[in-house]
Amino acid sequence: REKERGARSERERETMSWTELTTFNAFDAYDDGIVRGFKSALLTESDYENLMQCNSLEDVKMFLQATDYGTFLSNVVELDPATIVEEATQRMVEEYNYLVGNAGETLSAYLDFLRHPYMIDNIVLVLSGTTRNDSSLSKLLEACHPMGMFEELLTVGVASTPKELYELVLIESPVGKYFRNFQFEDMHE
Repeated sequence: REKERGARSERERETMSWTELTTFNAFDAYDDGIVRGFKSALLTESDYENLMQCNSLEDVKMFLQATDYGTFLSNVVELDPATIVEEATQRMVEEYNYLVGNAGETLSAYLDFLRHPYMIDNIVLVLSGTTRNDSSLSKLLEACHPMGMFEELLTVGVASTPKELYELVLIESPVGKYFRNFQFEDMHE
């Protein structure tokens, strides 16, 4: 019986993979093409070696214009390392959002899961900044990573205590389940 069950489950796996292959183009081929395009646009080892030879940020900008990164720095007037990082991050977020927007249900759920660490970091930043009155909410939101932005985070100003923050804002957020057992009463205000 064990052999028969093992053989049947092996046949089921083969059948399942065969049916998945027959529907791949209908459901996943576009996503696969997007990811392959993003992968081919990554800088190669020789590209990095050429970047190390650049003597100025203008040289870096000119080199990147010859790659798939082309125009992402074209609108930048004053070039500095922070601006390059900001523009590169913005491009990554735009490409990520494009992929999520075109992804199927399973891939979309997985890609959203990849954003959770950024969301949690942003929540901690806003929570710690508001409880210590370090700076205004708008400045805290500017400091947040764009991959971790979500609609509920923008409404964090309605809460006056950390417990209210959870009850009014976080509970409905994609990462609210991670804060469910957090003891907000233990936080010093």
